[in-house]
Amino acid sequence: MDVGGARRRKARRRGLLDRLLDHVPLSPAQISKLLTWAIALIIIALVWLAARFFGLPAMIGAEVSQLAGRAGFQVARIEVLGLERMDEMPVSSVAVRYVDRSMLSVDLEKLRAEVMTLGWVKEARVSRRLPDTLVVDVVERQPAAVWQHDGMLSLVDAGGVELGPVAADNLPDLPLVVGPDANRQTHALSRLMDAAPALKPMLAGATWVGSRRWDLRFQSGEQLLLPEGEAEAAAALVNFARMDGVDRLLGRGVLRFDMRDPSRFVLRLPPGQAQGNAPTVSAATVRTVVTDKPDTETRGASASAATEG
Repeated sequence: MDVGGARRRKARRRGLLDRLLDHVPLSPAQISKLLTWAIALIIIALVWLAARFFGLPAMIGAEVSQLAGRAGFQVARIEVLGLERMDEMPVSSVAVRYVDRSMLSVDLEKLRAEVMTLGWVKEARVSRRLPDTLVVDVVERQPAAVWQHDGMLSLVDAGGVELGPVAADNLPDLPLVVGPDANRQTHALSRLMDAAPALKPMLAGATWVGSRRWDLRFQSGEQLLLPEGEAEAAAALVNFARMDGVDRLLGRGVLRFDMRDPSRFVLRLPPGQAQGNAPTVSAATVRTVVTDKPDTETRGASASAATEG
């Protein structure tokens, strides 16, 4: 057995370790302290993993929660804030399931997610008010229009979210949008009307035709057929507002104004009405056509609107 060789190899290994330690900018005492802390942290981590494996943290949390409940920190009241149009009952029905639970055991984020599923709720915040109250602060969606579809009337917000049905004899003072997916165009309609604010109070409703353009209906009964394209429709509406301001077109017995063709401004009169009774359009920048013959698309759109109703 080569004892001398073993000693030499051991001396070489010790020498290598010493050389490595020489490059560490720490004293031997500091290195010893770091190693002690590292071992302690490893032991603590192992103990924590073992506790997690046997469910001790959950058991301790449940016990603390029960102690808090027995000490009076138990849900006894639900307070709902921020409601103006929405009934409080749907929100209370969601939160009431947490009554008699310990305040510490209530999952606030889960309760908030449940409240957010309610149609009228745009945003919600849930908090604890010790010792015994859950506070649900709601931001409501604002109705922007009434949507007529499949023979039903529903309130919708600017994003097209349905807020609930509305009775035909109790319609709010909001524009009526008609047609498939017209609810999703409510914000676009609002932007369109912002281009001609003078006409905005006169708007009674709008039909989204063929998922590509608007027919506007005014409170005085006339229809305005706009072209496709957001910019084109806005330009036509601004031009119509200018003409109405100069020549007072609305309320003069015209059935509809057709501006789909940018080269023509068509006034459609009731059947049999003399064309000489049509209002003079001195402010028109394009050729004005007066007729009492409805076109094919207009008849189709009217039939569609009648079916919706």
